[in-house]
Amino acid sequence: MTAYYTVGVVTKPHGLRGEVRVYPRTDFPEERFAPGSRLWLRPPGAEPVAVLEVRSGRQHQNVWIVGFEGYHAIEDVEGWRGYELCVPEDMLHPLPEGAYYYHQLIGLDVVSDQGEPLGVLAEVLTPGANDVYVVKKPGQPDLLLPAIRDVILSVDLDAGRMTVHLLPGLRDGEEDE
Repeated sequence: MTAYYTVGVVTKPHGLRGEVRVYPRTDFPEERFAPGSRLWLRPPGAEPVAVLEVRSGRQHQNVWIVGFEGYHAIEDVEGWRGYELCVPEDMLHPLPEGAYYYHQLIGLDVVSDQGEPLGVLAEVLTPGANDVYVVKKPGQPDLLLPAIRDVILSVDLDAGRMTVHLLPGLRDGEEDE
């Protein structure tokens, strides 16, 4: 079974000519939403229901306006609100060494540089300057780790482990020294 990864989410139709507003979830929107690109359309988290070819794509503020071949009227696309635009795993770009896709990080066991198990990386937040990793451990408050070099020491995908250094103040109830 092929794995698909979301590169954008349809927010709503745009105009009357079958274009949609897409919130990008990719570092490569210029390529993903370029004319001739192929994208797979699916309801959130489900299997794809159609393969689409981009006929037009342009950035507008923080979204992309995208049109697809064969879909030329608002009626053709108005049911796509909330649907995901995806690519299969074999179409993911290789990343430079030390860079990872979110799906590669989620589920990793997180341990401190002192060997303490901290939990499992459950979510990646993207608030601005740097990503924030949400680490969950049953019975404990979530641990929020900034994705910076001083904190994230190593990622071993083969071992399923991330090693981190806990700076003072990162844990609830811990006083800055």
